[in-house]
Amino acid sequence: MIQAHQARRTLLVAGAMTVGAALVTGASGLIAPLRAQGFAPTPTMRGGANNYRPGAPMVNRIGGGGFWLTGTVRRAGDGAPLPRIRIQMWAHTTEGHERDAHSHGATLTDANGVFRMEMPQIVPAFGQAHGHLAYDAEHDANGFETVFLRPVMRSARDTSLNVDFVLRRA
Repeated sequence: MIQAHQARRTLLVAGAMTVGAALVTGASGLIAPLRAQGFAPTPTMRGGANNYRPGAPMVNRIGGGGFWLTGTVRRAGDGAPLPRIRIQMWAHTTEGHERDAHSHGATLTDANGVFRMEMPQIVPAFGQAHGHLAYDAEHDANGFETVFLRPVMRSARDTSLNVDFVLRRA
């Protein structure tokens, strides 16, 4: 009885190893290291371009501040941080509607691909508190595809929103 139990265990281990080897070798039959898929590009979100004003000015802050939009911009594939990428932001805030010119501004990412913009508190529009962010290839010479985002905040009382971009070469 003990020998039969051990034989079954050996068979199960051998079978698992064979399946694992098949998953690693792929169609060529050559053993290749397992690797991550990398960083997938961020798709444009529905409604992301609503009330977009191309070429909004570079600013240190939008309005009186009090709310922070932050994030990181990375390259699709290897995930390398992208410095000097122009990110534009706008929102419906306590100081104006998202279509108002004074509710728009742009900034550049730092050496680590990080951006930060202070703006007035975002308030609900169309029932949701949300921001708008864009990487617009027509206003940036870095050669990536345009992406528009419209992230929704968890709560209208939040005082910050972090949004990450992964950009694909055009």
